[in-house]
Amino acid sequence: MRLLITTPTAIVVDESGVTSVRAEDDSGSFGVLRGHENLLTALRLSIVSWHGLDGRPHYCAVRRGVLSVMGGSEIAIATREAIPGDDLDRLEQVVANRFRERGELERASRTENLQLQTKAIRQIVRYLRPEKPGAMGGRS
Repeated sequence: MRLLITTPTAIVVDESGVTSVRAEDDSGSFGVLRGHENLLTALRLSIVSWHGLDGRPHYCAVRRGVLSVMGGSEIAIATREAIPGDDLDRLEQVVANRFRERGELERASRTENLQLQTKAIRQIVRYLRPEKPGAMGGRS
């Protein structure tokens, strides 16, 4: 089988000779073997795992996404973000660090956005109050 994992900006995994794939959707964990019926499902934030011809497990953390099985031999996953790795413990650390960094950036962004909105509202209120000096239509 062929496994293709893509993000909007990159092909993260393109591997032929895949013997099995394991993924997770809202109904739980499931496996795909050669000859699987066509399938389209939405993945959760999870780890996709697969085995190649060498028998070794491979992993890729996906940030949700869509998995499709076509013709029993083509598996494609389209996701917003994917982080591949062959060592599950190391992959867990990388993902945890990225989530922590992203959380900090999102908090800072929300704070900055709230400050900008507050400033804009204050400006609007200042210009709409006629009794204040400098306001539209007010006395200067």
